[in-house]
Amino acid sequence: MDALDVARWQFGVTTVYHFLFVPLTIGLSVLVAILQTLWHRTGNERYLKLTKFYGKLFLINFAMGVVTGIVQEFQFGMNWSDYSRFVGDIFGAPLAIEALVAFFLESTFIGLWIFGWDRLPKRAHLASIWVAAIGTNLSAYFILAANSFMQNPVGYRINPDTGRAELTDFFAVLTNKVALITFPHTLAGSFLVAGSLVVTVGLWHVMRNRSSADTSAYRFATKFGSWVVLVSATLVVITGDIQGKIMTQVQPMKMAAAEGLYTTESPASFSVLTVGSLDGSRELFAIKIPYLLSYLGTGDPNGTVHGINDLQAQYASQYGAGSYAPIIPVTYWSFRFMIAFGLAAAAIALLVLWSQRKGRTPTSRWLLRAGLVMPVLPLLANSFGWIFTEMGRQPWIVFGEMLTRDGVSRSVSLTEVLTSFTAFTLIYATLAVIEFKLLVRYARAGVPDLTPDPAIDDSHDDAERPLAFAY
Repeated sequence: MDALDVARWQFGVTTVYHFLFVPLTIGLSVLVAILQTLWHRTGNERYLKLTKFYGKLFLINFAMGVVTGIVQEFQFGMNWSDYSRFVGDIFGAPLAIEALVAFFLESTFIGLWIFGWDRLPKRAHLASIWVAAIGTNLSAYFILAANSFMQNPVGYRINPDTGRAELTDFFAVLTNKVALITFPHTLAGSFLVAGSLVVTVGLWHVMRNRSSADTSAYRFATKFGSWVVLVSATLVVITGDIQGKIMTQVQPMKMAAAEGLYTTESPASFSVLTVGSLDGSRELFAIKIPYLLSYLGTGDPNGTVHGINDLQAQYASQYGAGSYAPIIPVTYWSFRFMIAFGLAAAAIALLVLWSQRKGRTPTSRWLLRAGLVMPVLPLLANSFGWIFTEMGRQPWIVFGEMLTRDGVSRSVSLTEVLTSFTAFTLIYATLAVIEFKLLVRYARAGVPDLTPDPAIDDSHDDAERPLAFAY
């Protein structure tokens, strides 16, 4: 074990941990905005209760996401300074826009939304949550544009004097075909997570508090969240199919590793299960579906999909001696876990809808248990999706331009990386416990009581009233 190995583990752990909060923030911001819009249009109090209820969960998650996201920025300079030096001219532009435009837009209007209840005009207050939601999604786009450059470098040139990548076409970076499909795929995955949380909390209250005066609100939330999950799952499949075809074009080794395809095939079969040799050089046993991989990778049932061994020989000839295949079992199984967990969440959503058909109230304990684990499933799907995306690109940190081993900080020792890795892991574990307890506590509390407090004197001028947190 050396500093490179630990630095990779540290970045992987902190990134996956941070992304536990990101999709929920992205999806829940829009769902809360939709709920408030329904209240604004109908005047129905249940939508206002749901807006404040899920808005509280959104804010808890948003705060945790901001805290854990800051660590990502530090690691570029701490552990990956050579990478930052090489790609900083390009990577810095979308990240700067994300911080200066999208994040400030998001945080400013979230502040207005939090403290603007009963102070801002209703339309202005509604607009503030929509602008915050737009800012959240814009943040995702600029970050994904930066990451997509690592997958498919465009709009740059290598300065022969400095050895650095220099930006030549910022528009090309923003319209990278990998970014254009990764963004909707990520958004669909985010709504899958957010919808699952809405279902879980609503279902728990429907089944545990059947005589509650707010049962109609929880029933609506459960159905609303279930439809969000089903629509999102459909979009994940559609965008994932397009993403697979683009991946076959720009990173054929990743697709070959995802399928355990060792030799070039035309037509190529989709691997349901493949067992390879210990050295990862050949297939020992496989269960396959004929023609499917060719269609998924090229859009043509008879299309050619290149295999690991052929691509290895090609890359060795092009880039020099070395192994250019990722860790096959990690890539292969993360791809399948991503799909399996996402489909499992959609299946539970379908069962929840079926259990409430024609006004029925669900009673199955097994359904409640499935509902309680439901938010974990799309979170795992998202996590395995990113593990597949980043591990499948290895050994490249910037595909075709820079190897991961060349991007690590040369002056950082193994002891220093281990120290920071241990510290971050302990801090993140503590934050995870805090996040979980806060979400569970406020989710169990249920929707707020909107009955006016007689102790509050509304006769004073608004300017004289103390500024108070809406919740």
